[in-house]
Amino acid sequence: MESYIQPLAIITGCLAVVHWLNSHIRDREANPNGLPLPPGPKGLPIIGNLFDLPIFKPWLVYDNWFKVYGDMIYLNILGQGILILGNLEKIHDIFEKRSNNYSDRPPLTMLVDIMGWDLAMSTHRYGTWWRRHRRAFHEHFNPSAIKRYHHTQLNGARSFLRNLLKSPSENIMEYIRLAFASTITEAAYGIKIKSWEDEYVKLAKEALRGVSEAAVPGAFLVDVFPVMKYIPAWFPGAKWRRKGDNWAAINVRVVNEPYDYVKQQMKEGKVVPSIAARFVETLPEDMTPEQKEEEVIARHTCASAYLAGADTTVSAVQTFFLAMCLYPEHQKKAQEELDAVLQGRLPEFGDRPFLPHVNALVKETMRWQPVTPMGFGHTASNADEYNGYYIPKGTLVMGSTWGILRDPEEFDKPEEFNPERYLKDGKINQAVRDPSVAAFGYGRRICPGRHFSDESLFSIIAHTLSVYDIRPGLDKNGNEAKIIPDYTSGLFSYPVHFPCRVIPRSKAAEELILSTEFTE
Repeated sequence: MESYIQPLAIITGCLAVVHWLNSHIRDREANPNGLPLPPGPKGLPIIGNLFDLPIFKPWLVYDNWFKVYGDMIYLNILGQGILILGNLEKIHDIFEKRSNNYSDRPPLTMLVDIMGWDLAMSTHRYGTWWRRHRRAFHEHFNPSAIKRYHHTQLNGARSFLRNLLKSPSENIMEYIRLAFASTITEAAYGIKIKSWEDEYVKLAKEALRGVSEAAVPGAFLVDVFPVMKYIPAWFPGAKWRRKGDNWAAINVRVVNEPYDYVKQQMKEGKVVPSIAARFVETLPEDMTPEQKEEEVIARHTCASAYLAGADTTVSAVQTFFLAMCLYPEHQKKAQEELDAVLQGRLPEFGDRPFLPHVNALVKETMRWQPVTPMGFGHTASNADEYNGYYIPKGTLVMGSTWGILRDPEEFDKPEEFNPERYLKDGKINQAVRDPSVAAFGYGRRICPGRHFSDESLFSIIAHTLSVYDIRPGLDKNGNEAKIIPDYTSGLFSYPVHFPCRVIPRSKAAEELILSTEFTE
C-alpha cells in the first residue's frame, strides 16, 4: 500500500511548496498598504491551515470559531485563501454591494474539469455564458412563469398522499423523493415518473451525491493543485480520479438522456408540454453555431432544474417530517387553520394567503435545518479591502447560512423548531428575519429556482397536514420511538434516517385522499 501512495505524496509535496511560493509573492505585490488578513486560526508554514480545515459538518466548527475570531474567519490552505462570513450585513456588503467582484465561482477542478460541470449555471464562472444561461433559466422559473407548473405540483402532492396511504410507516422518505422527482421531471421534460426505482430518479440521486461531495472546499486535493487533474485514473493512489470519472459519466447521462428523449418524442409527433419541449420548438434541426450554443444552454437549464428539484427540496420536506415528530404541538395549530380554511377539501395555491401558520411552518423548516448550511462558495475576482482587512485575489468567500439562520440575536432559542416566531396577531411578522435571505444563496448567485422550490414546499406541507397526522414510528414494543435528530455532512445536508409514520386524520380524510386518483 505504501508503494502506491508514495509517488502521489512526493508530487503533492512538491506542488505544495511551489503553490505556496507563488501565492506568497502574489499577495505581497497586491497588498502595498500591508493590511492584515481577517482573523482566523494560526496556520503552519507552507501548509497553512490544512489540518484545521473542517470537512465533516464544517458549519458547526465555523459557528464555534465565530465566537472566538468574530464574524470574519480567514483560512490559508497551501496558499489558497478561504473567507467565511457569519454576519448578514457583511454578506450583503460583499455579495450584493460588491457583486462585480464576488459573483465568480471558485475553480473547483474536481467538480468542473473532471466531473464535467463546466457548463452548469451553478458552477460556471461569472461572465457572458453564465448570464445567457441565467436568462434562460429565469424565463422558465420567474414568479409568473412557475404558475404554469401549479397543476403538476398539485398532482405530485396528491400522488404523494396516496402513496402514504399505501405505506404509512415505511418508505416515507423515498416517497418524498419520488414526489419531487416526478414533479420536476414532468415540468422539465414532460416525463411522468411512477417509482423511485425509475432510472431518472436514480441518476439524479447519484449525480447530486457527487456534487455534494465535490463542492466542499478541501474535500479533494486536486482543487488546491489543479495540475493534478492530468493524473490518470490508473495512477497509484488516484482513487479520487476514478471516482470523479465515474461521476462524469453520470453527468453526461443526466444532461443528455432526458433531453434527447424529448427530441425523439417530438420527432414522432408526441408533444408533451415541458420546458425542454419549449426549447426544442425554438431550435431547428440544422442549427447555426450560435443555435448549437443555445441548445447546450437548454440542455443544462433543464438538467439544473431536474437535479435541484428532484432531490434538494427533498431535504427540506424530510426536515419538516422530522420537526412534526419532535414538535407535534405546531402540527395541530396548522391543522386547525387548514380545517377552517379548506372546509373538507384539499389545498390549492390560491389558499396560501389565508394560511399564515402553514407559511410560518415553511419558513421555520427552511431556517431550522438549512438544506445547504454553507452554500456554494464565491470567488474574489480581484484583491479587495474590507473593514480594514485585505482579501487576496482568488479568495474563496462563503456565507455561513447555518450561522445566519441560527443567530441567537435574531432568533430566540434558535435550536428549537418554533414557527410561531414568525407570527404576530395572526399574521406573518415582517420584522422577523425571513430565512429566504440566506437559504437560497446570495447576490447574483441566488438560486433562480427558489420560487418553484418554495411553492413545492408549501404544497406538500399543506397537503400532508390537511389529511394526515405525522408521528414517530413505533419500536419493537409498540411504543413511539425516541428520535435523536442528526444530519449528514456535505454541500447538501439531509436528516439521518428516523422512524416516522402517518395516520389519516379521519375516515373522511382517507376518502378525500382516494378521490384524488380520479381528478388528475
